[in-house]
Amino acid sequence: MRDFRRLCIVVITVFLLLTAVLNLFLAVVKDRKEGIYRVEAKRLADEIAETGNYDIEKYPHITGVFQADDGELYISDEHYLIIEAAGTLYRVEYTVENGRHSIAAVNGVLGVLFLLTIGLLYYIRGHIIVPFGRLNNVPQELARGNLAVPIPEEKSHFFGKFTWGVNLLRESIEDSRKKEITMQRDKKLLLLSLSHDITTPLSAIKLNAKALARGLYKDGEKQRAAAERINARADEIERFVSEITKAASEDFMSFEVTQGEVFLSVIVARIEARYAPQLAMSGTEFAIRKYDDCILSCDPDRLAECLQNLMENAIKYGDGRRIEMSFDKMDGCELITVSNTGCTLETKELPQIFESFHRGNNADGVQGNGLGLFICRRLMGLMNGEVYADIREECFRITLVVKMA
Repeated sequence: MRDFRRLCIVVITVFLLLTAVLNLFLAVVKDRKEGIYRVEAKRLADEIAETGNYDIEKYPHITGVFQADDGELYISDEHYLIIEAAGTLYRVEYTVENGRHSIAAVNGVLGVLFLLTIGLLYYIRGHIIVPFGRLNNVPQELARGNLAVPIPEEKSHFFGKFTWGVNLLRESIEDSRKKEITMQRDKKLLLLSLSHDITTPLSAIKLNAKALARGLYKDGEKQRAAAERINARADEIERFVSEITKAASEDFMSFEVTQGEVFLSVIVARIEARYAPQLAMSGTEFAIRKYDDCILSCDPDRLAECLQNLMENAIKYGDGRRIEMSFDKMDGCELITVSNTGCTLETKELPQIFESFHRGNNADGVQGNGLGLFICRRLMGLMNGEVYADIREECFRITLVVKMA
């Protein structure tokens, strides 16, 4: 708010200074224009002295020339001055441009503009600066985890949608936190339960193992039965471990997809608008191959998200020389391929790159969490599509298979 006040003061000051300078300029111009009739009167006197005659049409500011014998030389309702030419006095009448009215009109216009400027600044203050000031601390509080921070409702169309979006963000964060807490609690209860269940077969294994080690079973049949019991209890432990592994590796992210339709050109335009300027600044060649426009059956936002993940990977793991988007059609599907030069990933790692938290041997020194391609696979599956990767001529290629409507 303080900076806005300073800006208002600067704008008003500059406006007043410009008004003063313009008035000074108009006053100088007015004086110059009003002095033109004197120059014309001097030229008229010279012409009379030289030729004994004159042509009044040569002098646009002079309206009449009268001699002493035309009547009262010094009586006239018009502006005039007395000149002497060839020993005779002349009354030269002239017109004067009404510069005062011009200056007044200019100042009137400037006054209206000044009032409009003040009104505009006041409007900006009331509808943008003040509402934004009330929302200024909301992102910081949300970042600190304070989801109960009040978000004032704004009727202004400048911030109405913004506050609505922030409220949605807060609700989404709160919902994600609740889901995470519930998931962590369920996992902990499951692990505790399984850990408790493991102790029973483990005790039986230890008991039978000690009996066999001490030679308590002399009969071979009893020894065989003890070994079978050990094996059966080991199978139980293996089953429990499998359940623990499944619980630890189960999906930790939920995805929502709203299936719809969108033109391929719309998706391509979104990606080009987002990444073309960035890649141009970094010196990376960004090529988009020709394609036949078609209608895709997908969630437009989710498909764009998948392509953004592929582009981000191409930027991070490529050599920065070239990134390309190419297109093909096959069995009623549109194939969208993002490829980048400088691939150092080994072919044997391709089956694992779509797993959560997996990072290849080319990820050293590159920030990331190994979730981008995992998310792509989940989203494409929910949209009845596919995604696969391959390596050709040292270029890493990811292809999205999207059904056409």
